[in-house]
Amino acid sequence: MNEQTKEFIRERFREYYHSTSIQLPVRFERREWGFIFFDESFPDIVMRRHKSFMSARETADYLRTMVPAHVFHSAAYYTYPSAPTMKEKGWQGADLIFDLDADHLPIKWTNYGDMLQRTKEELIKLIGFLMEDFSIAEDDIEIVFSGGRGYHIHVRDSRLIGLESPERREIVDYVKGAIDIKKHFFEMEGGSEEGTNGHKKAYKRFKAKYSDGGWYGRINKSIYDFVDAIRQMPKDKALEVLMCYEGVSEKSAREFFKKVQDEKLVQSIKKGSFDKFSGASNFWRSLVKESIEKESISIETPSIDIGKGTPDEPVTADVKRLIRLPTSLHGGYGFRVTPLTIEELETFNPLNDAIVFGDETIGVNVTKEIDVEIKDSVYVLKRGGKKLPEHLAVFLMCRGAAEYEP
Repeated sequence: MNEQTKEFIRERFREYYHSTSIQLPVRFERREWGFIFFDESFPDIVMRRHKSFMSARETADYLRTMVPAHVFHSAAYYTYPSAPTMKEKGWQGADLIFDLDADHLPIKWTNYGDMLQRTKEELIKLIGFLMEDFSIAEDDIEIVFSGGRGYHIHVRDSRLIGLESPERREIVDYVKGAIDIKKHFFEMEGGSEEGTNGHKKAYKRFKAKYSDGGWYGRINKSIYDFVDAIRQMPKDKALEVLMCYEGVSEKSAREFFKKVQDEKLVQSIKKGSFDKFSGASNFWRSLVKESIEKESISIETPSIDIGKGTPDEPVTADVKRLIRLPTSLHGGYGFRVTPLTIEELETFNPLNDAIVFGDETIGVNVTKEIDVEIKDSVYVLKRGGKKLPEHLAVFLMCRGAAEYEP
């Protein structure tokens, strides 16, 4: 990004911060702040941190005067947030933060808009975990579009603020499905696996019920849905699917398909009863593993997303990380870091609703061939001088795909 482009973007950001009321996090006076500026090093990551503010007016004046490219605040609360070392700050607690970044999720997408939609689907799953499994109240959950590749969740439940890193990692492991399948989902009975004193044991009785809470209920529902789908398939297709699983021969697949035609037998799965489905213990374990993979969420994402994709420790477990300020602008995309309610999330479209710049055309030199979908329009851009809507031009300049040409 050349100096002329930086100055153009900086002035557009300045106009935004002068015209917008910035939403500050609760107890913002006790938080550390960090910034990346449109200086000579930009877009390289040079973080200026250990800053604090004592009033909303002071915060707004700083943003309007300094005009940062990226704005962050700590998840943690400190006694002395501007102290130069973490030890001197005096940690008091921290919000529980989840950062869902599409680059670090096991999802596939075809374009930027599809990527954001699929990340939203993972976010909705995570909200389900928080509300159903951890009994987090909706009022204690703040959802934020990151302004880039994903979403953040800020949890401000008083029961969680004092948790240290090990306890937060346990929460991460839970939603990631880091579960001992043999220990939690099957009871040991006589069969094929070596046990103590030379006796053989096998995992025969499935413990999870449809009505159970947490992972038990999730797994049972997933397996029930699978079995119900199998019984409604044409026989040849059902046998093909079943025989893809370890330990399922054509004979056992045929027996299984025959049994699942019995509605009463299928309904017994909801009670955790698999005893009438003889053999193929590896099959059931495969279904459990597959269900966990489908329901779990990967959240090992970087704490500071400026569009570079730098892997780091999970944000959730790190009690001293910084996270983007809601209602600030993302210097790597030009989008608004947008706070949302659960109700607003359903219809939220970042490529429309996170855009703050207008439709007036400006001159740019496109430096990279790029296809862009934005504000319900698709642009297929070749290199060279162009007159483009400001919202698109800002996006391209922030992405390093264009330079400003008045």
